[in-house]
Amino acid sequence: MGELATRFAIKGKVVECVRYGNGHINETYLVTCDTGLNYILQKINKKIFTQPEQLMENIAATTAYIAQRSEDSRSSLHLVLTTEGKPFFLDEEGEYWRMYEFVPSSICLQKAESPKDFYYAGLAFGRFQGQLAQFPAQTLHEPIRDFHNTPVRFQQLRAAMEKNYENRMSLCKEELEFALAREQESGIIVDKLANGQLPVRVTHNDTKLNNILFDYDTRTPLCVIDLDTIMPGSSLYDYGDSIRFGASTAAEDEKDLDKVWCDMELFRTYTEGFLEGCNGSLTPLELEMLPMGAKMMTLECGIRFLADYLNGDTYFRTHYPEQNLDRARTQLKLVADMESKWQTMHSIVKEIAK
Repeated sequence: MGELATRFAIKGKVVECVRYGNGHINETYLVTCDTGLNYILQKINKKIFTQPEQLMENIAATTAYIAQRSEDSRSSLHLVLTTEGKPFFLDEEGEYWRMYEFVPSSICLQKAESPKDFYYAGLAFGRFQGQLAQFPAQTLHEPIRDFHNTPVRFQQLRAAMEKNYENRMSLCKEELEFALAREQESGIIVDKLANGQLPVRVTHNDTKLNNILFDYDTRTPLCVIDLDTIMPGSSLYDYGDSIRFGASTAAEDEKDLDKVWCDMELFRTYTEGFLEGCNGSLTPLELEMLPMGAKMMTLECGIRFLADYLNGDTYFRTHYPEQNLDRARTQLKLVADMESKWQTMHSIVKEIAK
């Protein structure tokens, strides 16, 4: 790995190159040089991301855009170009490698230790939206096509119902009835994107807490990382998926649905951080539809789990036979709970957005 590191324009000689972090998709290494500088070296997983060159074009464009407009060097990841001036290195085996400058005095949190951490998560991903509000999102590639096209996800659910692996439909009739009753409204975001009512934004699409770097001392957010799924979309996607996961009171595969609901205080906390980070960049319609973003992303995730269950668990990793069904049930319970709190969610957003 040390030899690979020299293919990039690093400062100094490589002293050490070791595996780093907890990522499950790309191979990640920490490179240490005799100058005291550190770098992150990654091999891109071609099985997941089949167009690495397009992916790297997205990352190079967006990180450079943020860096050029920020006084804080730690507000964005910084790619280290190859010695030939490219954003990636293609080795003899056809593997794609990239390198980032290591962000000094930073830490990554695996879970929120307090509501304040969730507020900071909202602040970080809202700031990401604000920083890229004027970026021409239409110029980005789609590393995963139709990722948040909810009507397409319903088509996939119906195809899975046709397959009906091991007659699993008999175990989830109520869940299917609940989901399909909401199919007519599934296009509410994609349709408004298509007709121009909602602006096309740069979306991160993996808005987990551990995709944020925090300052080691102050525990305040520095920048968003793991940019492989950046693509054109709606701000409602990133906001909604964060609420889906972070404002839930239970684990994603909780069997006792009485423990599952959308916590309104956590909803408020994240929304406060997100809107502060966006810094006025959202349109009135985006603000009005934030609760819908939360509902649609939760519904979409639920039908994806349900479709995978009906397909025989071919996409999401499972540890027991009915885990995807349990996951689907928690998401659909969250949708029902959001619907019961619909006016409260809208009131909270209006109050914060004043």
